[in-house]
Amino acid sequence: MPLYRRIPKRGFKPLRRMENQAVNVSQLAELDETEISPEVMRAHGLVGSLRRPIKVLGDGELGRAVTVQAQAFSASARQKIEEAGGSAQVIAVRSGNEPSD
Repeated sequence: MPLYRRIPKRGFKPLRRMENQAVNVSQLAELDETEISPEVMRAHGLVGSLRRPIKVLGDGELGRAVTVQAQAFSASARQKIEEAGGSAQVIAVRSGNEPSD
């Protein structure tokens, strides 16, 4: 049997792949902050790194108005934040050159 058929096929993984860090609306509701930025999420242990993008997902309920800053929002998360009287602000992805951690 030829060598190329004997070697296992592994697939392809992009070198510059950016994986989002997921934060749910229910986790944001537990915080006692009115403005929630990536730095606040990092300080409370919701995200591991400030260099990777953060996406807010719509699992849970939010009972008060907060301003949330993140790189991405799901449609349901944006809707729940705005229904509670808050705002969802999209910010730019940080570059890897900034010392943030």
